[in-house]
Amino acid sequence: MYFFRRVFATLPVIAMLFGKVLAQGGMYSTAAGNTRFSSETPLENINAENKKSQAILNTANNEIAIRMNMRDFVFPNKLMQEHFNENYIESAKYPTATFSGRVTNAPDYSKDGQYDVSAAGKFTVHGVTKERTIVGKMKIEGGKITISSDFEVPLADHKIEVPQIVFVKIAQIISVKTQFVLMPKK
Repeated sequence: MYFFRRVFATLPVIAMLFGKVLAQGGMYSTAAGNTRFSSETPLENINAENKKSQAILNTANNEIAIRMNMRDFVFPNKLMQEHFNENYIESAKYPTATFSGRVTNAPDYSKDGQYDVSAAGKFTVHGVTKERTIVGKMKIEGGKITISSDFEVPLADHKIEVPQIVFVKIAQIISVKTQFVLMPKK
């Protein structure tokens, strides 16, 4: 009888510790992340959005992975979208862009709040992989994690060539904005 009283007395403590471990070491993901990019020049502004970006975060080891299909970018003009996929990004040959790395200054995932974070890893676009550190914000609230970032991608870094005839219409450095609302993976 003493044994059972002792076990039942420790159950709330075990449950509390187990809950804390889950909060600090779980998988969070989304298949509906938002990635936007823009190319702004004096002659033309080009914007596109992908609402199907995939992201997964392992809070146990701070690993993060992001993947997006290049054909999921939507442009306001179908001709721009066609040129992007066929002439510049060559999405038939290079269908995805990815980032895989680690959150380098991870917060305590069990505490709600907004934090400045960065992730270091490998960024691949157009078949070219570059080591990158991407700076952003992480908001932890009510069991979900929202990650957002703004960064730039030089076209030359990923061997994306722009024909001379349209060189003045397409920026050589593309601005990228992302937002991922990650929910616990079940």
